Amino acid sequence: MILSMTGYGKGVHQSENFRVIAEIKSLNGKTTDIRCKLPSAYKEQEIHLRKLILDTASRGKMEFNLTVESDEINNDQVINAALFKKYYAQLAELKSELNISEGTDFIQSILRIPNIIDSKHAEVSEEEYNAVLEATKAAIAELNNFRAVEGKSLLSDLTLRSNNINQLLKDVQPFEEGRIEKIKEKMKRNVEDVIPAQQMDQNRFEQEIIYYIEKLDINEEKVRLAQHCKYFNEVLNSDILPKGKKLGFIAQEMGREINTLGAKAQDKNIQQIVVSMKDELEKIKEQLFNVV
Repeated sequence: MILSMTGYGKGVHQSENFRVIAEIKSLNGKTTDIRCKLPSAYKEQEIHLRKLILDTASRGKMEFNLTVESDEINNDQVINAALFKKYYAQLAELKSELNISEGTDFIQSILRIPNIIDSKHAEVSEEEYNAVLEATKAAIAELNNFRAVEGKSLLSDLTLRSNNINQLLKDVQPFEEGRIEKIKEKMKRNVEDVIPAQQMDQNRFEQEIIYYIEKLDINEEKVRLAQHCKYFNEVLNSDILPKGKKLGFIAQEMGREINTLGAKAQDKNIQQIVVSMKDELEKIKEQLFNVV
């Protein structure tokens, strides 16, 4: 299973006296970053809500918005007059500058801004807090469902790219048969351009060729690359979460073997195949930026 790092979820809880709306949006991010916009009364609960999101929504850059709408008149709530005047003055200046129509309701807009309405006694009832938890869990569940749907297309594409690399690896085989002989002939011609054949120590020359050919052997790289592709697909289809970073590490190892294969190839056909492998690997890396 794969989860996309991007998604959106919303949870709503309606009771007789209040309505709770929890919204969570997730974007790509190398690390987990949670930004919370909460009513002032919930500042003490922020750390608990953050932990809930972290434990159940995994990795990503997330924005969490919580709104609590009460039907009861609360005499403990007061308007932050200084902050209200500041926003009103700025909006009035913009209204004049941008020639905004008279119908714009600044008062209602300003009242929706966080911290405009404060509570003298910021106490949250157990009933209300339980409703907030319920709405938050519902929002996270919807977020993860959204991510799972997006993840299906990611899984399909990543599997295709990995299998393409594995197939390209098999395409190398036909070009290996005459590769060593071509390298030997090329080395012999290069040496004979400097040293006449009758003056050449054939035994020493053969030893040097054997040593050089061993350095150009690509069998180990092929075996390791095939193993990396297999392991990549196993992690893709596992139930481990999160897995984005782990897949990234495997992709790095795949790249290491592909680069070494290209460096040792000494054959234009194999090098063309290596270029195609690199192209597939780059597409894998791009997709992994969006995997939880």
